[in-house]
Amino acid sequence: MDIFIFAREQWLLLITFLILLYLFMFTERTKGGKPIPTAEVVSLMNADIAILVDVRATADFQAGHIHGAINIPHTKTATRISELEKHRDKLIVLVDQMGQHAGSTGKMLTKDNYNVRRLSGGMSEWQQQNMPVVPVSYTHLTLPTIYSV
Repeated sequence: MDIFIFAREQWLLLITFLILLYLFMFTERTKGGKPIPTAEVVSLMNADIAILVDVRATADFQAGHIHGAINIPHTKTATRISELEKHRDKLIVLVDQMGQHAGSTGKMLTKDNYNVRRLSGGMSEWQQQNMPVVPVSYTHLTLPTIYSV
């Protein structure tokens, strides 16, 4: 009950706090690259203006990814950032499953002066919109040997 009394008496303080919290979250979110919708990513890819960097784990990437994407897992970005040097003149669009890792990777790349955006909704949104995904490769599977009598 004390919290309601505090809120009633300090409403101006609470409103100020909520506004500052919202502004902080908004600015932190954009530091990792602004979100970019799926349709715009397709246009930029077709115009050869953007490169996709998939920051999901390698196993997730191999299970299905966007055509032309480069896989640099978010846990290895710091050590593999040099692989992106040849793409410095392009817009880098970060792809993850649902947006949980693209922000931190985006901050790292932005700090290194790359032009970064994040795919809105990640692979979940991409697949939900029925966009094409490179299917699982079966070349690495070994088939059972069939014996004949």
